[in-house]
Amino acid sequence: MATKKMNVLVYSGNGTTIESVRHCLYTLRRLLSPAYAVIPVTSDVLLKEPWHSSCALLVVPGGADLAYCRTFNGEGNRRISQYVNMGGSYLGFCAGGYYGSARCEFEVDDPKMAVEGERELGFFPGTCRGLAFEGFVYNSEKGARAADLKIHKDASTGVKGGTADTFKSYYNGGGVFVNAAKLKSRGVEILASYTEDLRVDSGEGTAAIVYRKIGDGHTILTGPHPEFAPANLHHPSRPTSHYTTLIAALTSTEATRTAFMRHLLAKLGLKVNEEVQRVPSLSRLHLSSYAPVDVAKLVESWAEVFTVVDGEEYVKGENDVFKIERGEGVFGKATQELKKAVEGVLPDVLVGNESGEAMEGDDDENSAEDKTPKTKEEEIRSRVAYTTETSPDQIIDYDKIIKSVVPHSKGQPSQKETPLFNHTTYYTALAYHHSLLAAHSPIFGTIHLYGQTVTSTNTLLEKNPTLLRHLPTGFTLTATTQVAGRGRGSNVWVAPPGVLAFSVVIHHGFTLMESAPITFIQYIAALASVRGIKGYGPGYDKIPVKLKWPNDIYVQLPGSTANPLVKIGGILVNSSYSGSSYGLVVGIGLNVANTLPTTSLDQLAASANPPLGPFSREKLLASMLAHFESLYNDFCQLGFSRDMEMEYYRHWVHTDQLVTLETHDGMKARIKGITRDWGLLLAEEVGWEDRPTGRTISLQSDGNSFDFFRGLVRRKV
Repeated sequence: MATKKMNVLVYSGNGTTIESVRHCLYTLRRLLSPAYAVIPVTSDVLLKEPWHSSCALLVVPGGADLAYCRTFNGEGNRRISQYVNMGGSYLGFCAGGYYGSARCEFEVDDPKMAVEGERELGFFPGTCRGLAFEGFVYNSEKGARAADLKIHKDASTGVKGGTADTFKSYYNGGGVFVNAAKLKSRGVEILASYTEDLRVDSGEGTAAIVYRKIGDGHTILTGPHPEFAPANLHHPSRPTSHYTTLIAALTSTEATRTAFMRHLLAKLGLKVNEEVQRVPSLSRLHLSSYAPVDVAKLVESWAEVFTVVDGEEYVKGENDVFKIERGEGVFGKATQELKKAVEGVLPDVLVGNESGEAMEGDDDENSAEDKTPKTKEEEIRSRVAYTTETSPDQIIDYDKIIKSVVPHSKGQPSQKETPLFNHTTYYTALAYHHSLLAAHSPIFGTIHLYGQTVTSTNTLLEKNPTLLRHLPTGFTLTATTQVAGRGRGSNVWVAPPGVLAFSVVIHHGFTLMESAPITFIQYIAALASVRGIKGYGPGYDKIPVKLKWPNDIYVQLPGSTANPLVKIGGILVNSSYSGSSYGLVVGIGLNVANTLPTTSLDQLAASANPPLGPFSREKLLASMLAHFESLYNDFCQLGFSRDMEMEYYRHWVHTDQLVTLETHDGMKARIKGITRDWGLLLAEEVGWEDRPTGRTISLQSDGNSFDFFRGLVRRKV
């Protein structure tokens, strides 16, 4: 069984610069979402997790070539090379281009800056030599320029007719691929070349961007930065004539740059958007309740954590700032624009400060521009300024955007205010399912916060403990679209419309830990997901929902033998200490109506016999929350009972599965279940002819990753 390759992984660990990673994420998401999830990943992911099978493209951005060597030489490069040879794709920008070549030469005549040596990947079978242009200054934009590039249309057959022959690309410290024109016999194709005189000897050709097929895979390496969009370039202090001219030059050929980037991605085997996808702006958060009077009570309970700035009420969380809009919906006070920051407060703008492409020590390149506010009021004013002055067409630091909360204490939000979520439908369905389950004084979902577009439902709650402590058990935050959704480890992605994403707050008392350990909450949430889907309505019990340990939701595709199991959702539980209880945030994401990047529940419903109608996300959310509360109440009284355990096993995909435990020196074992005491994965070692040896191993969900399709259990760091 093989999984669809839907992940584009952008390395964001040691050696990368903040701006290079941001530009990669910005451009790739606009060109590839929602068909692919563009995700920043750390070195731990690439070195220790099973990323190969689901990765469509690995991107190594600008930064520090030597730091990449220090991180990946040996095992890391072996894994990257194996991935490419087996059909994967590699895209290296600037430092990633130096790093992907057989040899790197950077300022070899300057003893203070020289970097020279062989490189293990060797995707370009020669030398990448820099600086291509003079003027580079370490940790500075002074050497940045708009390099003129000629597109080699003979090798770029995917470039549409009418596209200009040349374009301007941002450049700062990159190299040229020496003698690339002589290496055609070794599979090298020049996709673009420099048109201006170079500072170093380039041999035959002035190759700026090259392609080479490696085994069954594809690689593209660049010297300049074609992924940098001029809209995201901002000088950190006073604009200079040089920098203003640079941005103007890049802007003049922006359409060609975008078309060329589409071609690069298509040549790497990816499906590219015909039209650029704009990352949506964050929307208001609408706070409502089963009983609207409870909204007013909840907001008043936040009074002790309010900070008043210029007459407005804010909750300054540890990660986000929330503004309380004291009007009933967008037609009241909530329609007012955020006030401009007081004169003299500088906006904390994002800085395009890429430098030191082949040098070490780029990690703090923005430190000289940091102006950390000293008080809550200063921090809030700074974020207000950032919110009002940031364009959605630029790279956005979503954590800095003010999150506006609109309390609805006199009724439910109207359909005009929340066109993609019908609150009347939701609360009616919630009452129905609570009644069906004979719930006594139900609380899950009865106070509800909804945002059409948010960063991450889990992040907004879990990363702001000041707010979390003042939210009741059962408080639910739901979003239609997430621009920074969270998964296990460092996984982050854009969740497209059609996904049901929500998080539930639970305050789990310390006194419950002995009989009802919080480890089992993820299993309770998984069961709630299954029950919620199958209990949605008549006929929906036939939807073939499956569970993968510890937190993934799968479906079995009907009539398919090649790939019968497909992931449609996941569960993430974050916990923290809070007084006499654990503060839990249980996040669940399900593909309900979206066809990309994978299949959805609606597609399963339509293929049923007889066909079932599409899911209403409001009704499905209500069903899942009601079942979650019922299961949680039973769990608090009975623990993870035998009945719950057997129900869990009926849906999971691991019964008697043979696996290799990389966590235990490649031991072969058979999965037996999860332990009843602490919810650990239980495996039994097998020997000759897969006979049990009598040795059992227990594995924690937080410390391990299960690659179901390859039968591997790996250590997760």
